[in-house]
Amino acid sequence: MRRRPGDEAPEFELANLRPRWQQEALCREYGNPADFFPGRGEDLGPAKAICETCPVRAQCLAYALDEFEDRLDCGVWGGTSPGERKRLRRQRRVGDAA
Repeated sequence: MRRRPGDEAPEFELANLRPRWQQEALCREYGNPADFFPGRGEDLGPAKAICETCPVRAQCLAYALDEFEDRLDCGVWGGTSPGERKRLRRQRRVGDAA
């Protein structure tokens, strides 16, 4: 069920305990889920192309940077690869230390 702007909604969808923004993610509607979790050396292009125009790309990237830092980090999130997110986290830590 889609909510209209202004509707009150919990931060997480109760049905699946996922962040509310994920309901608006283009990856839920387009593309093959396997494109977002390719094997090592496989093409990330199809997933990244979908992410480029996704309205919740920033939320997705923030979620991946915050939630997966201490866990196995895989897949394309917010248009970035695991290696790209690792570099962003490193830059963030350097910026925080300055």
